[in-house]
Amino acid sequence: MSVDVRALAEVISENVERVIVGKSREVRLVLVALLCRGHVLIEDVPGVGKTVLAKAIARSIGSSFKRIQFTPDLLPSDVTGVSIFNQQTGRFEYRPGPVVAQIVLADEINRATPKTQSALLEAMEERQVTVDGVTYELPVPFIVLATENPIEYEGTFPLPEAQLDRFLIRISLGYPNHRSEIEILNRQHFQHPLERLGQVVSVDELVAAQEAVRHVHVDDLLKEYIVSVVEATRQHEEVYLGAGPRGSLALYNTSRAWAAMQGRDYVIPDDIKELAEATLAHRIIVSPAARMRSVDSRAVVRDVLARIPVPGARPTVTRPAEAPRRRLPFGAE
Repeated sequence: MSVDVRALAEVISENVERVIVGKSREVRLVLVALLCRGHVLIEDVPGVGKTVLAKAIARSIGSSFKRIQFTPDLLPSDVTGVSIFNQQTGRFEYRPGPVVAQIVLADEINRATPKTQSALLEAMEERQVTVDGVTYELPVPFIVLATENPIEYEGTFPLPEAQLDRFLIRISLGYPNHRSEIEILNRQHFQHPLERLGQVVSVDELVAAQEAVRHVHVDDLLKEYIVSVVEATRQHEEVYLGAGPRGSLALYNTSRAWAAMQGRDYVIPDDIKELAEATLAHRIIVSPAARMRSVDSRAVVRDVLARIPVPGARPTVTRPAEAPRRRLPFGAE
C-alpha cells in the first residue's frame, strides 16, 4: 500500500495540535520517531502536556495504548507480565504486562529502580519480552513514550546511559507562550479537547509510511557528514563521552523521516542539522569541568554543527588585507 508520508504527517500533526497548543515542532519530532519505529524521551517540568501528547498520538492513529506509572515499588514483572499456573489446564499461562501494546507511556520513568528500568531494555531494543525463559514478540508498531521531570531529584533514579541511548529522540515541550496559554484556557472551557479527539489514520497506514521512509535516498557525502558530526562529539574538548554508532543511525534514520515529511525522497544537509540536537544531545556526557561552567550537551551539538563543513560547501579563503591606496584629488593623476 503506497502512502503519502507528508500528507499523513500533516493530518496527524493537525489532529494532535487540537490538544497540544503552540508546539508544532515538538509534535513533528514525535512523528519522526513514529516513522522511524523509535522511542521518545519527553523531559520537562510537570503540567506542560507530556502525558496528553502521548495520549493524543495514540488516539490519532487508533493504536492500542497502555500507561505504566513508574514508582519506586514497581517490579519488573509489573512491566513485562508474569506466568501463572492454570490448575485446569495444568500449564503455565502468560499474562501480558502493560508493555505489550503498540504505544506505551512510561510515565515518570526515572522514579523506578534501575532493576525495573532495565525491564524495558529488551523491549525497546529487540521489541520482545522474555518471561520465565519464553520470549514473546511485541505488537507492530511498538513505541515507548517516556516522560521524566528533570528538576525534581528526590526519590528518583537517573536513567543509565544504556537506556538513554535507546531513545531515538529527546524533546522538551517547555511552557506555552502567553497567547497559547490563553488558547488552552478557551479550549478547556467545557471539557478537555482530548475527550473529543478521534482517529485520523490507521495503524496500517502508519506501517506503510514507515516502509516508505526506508526508501528515502541519502547521498554518500551526507553519510560522511553524519559520521563526521557524530565523531566530532567524541573528540570535543568539553565532552567526557560522545555519541556512539547508535547515534549515527539515529541521525541517519530521522533525517530520512524528516525529508519524507517535507515531501522529498532525498535528504539534504538541513535535514541533518534539524535533527542533530534532538538525536545526539542525550547521548553525550559533558566533562565535569564543562558542567561547572554550565556547558550542556545541546550547546556541544550546536558547536559541532558550526565546526563541521557541510558537504559541497567550500571554505572561505581569507586573503591578507591590501595596503590602503593613497587617495588623490579628483582629476589628479
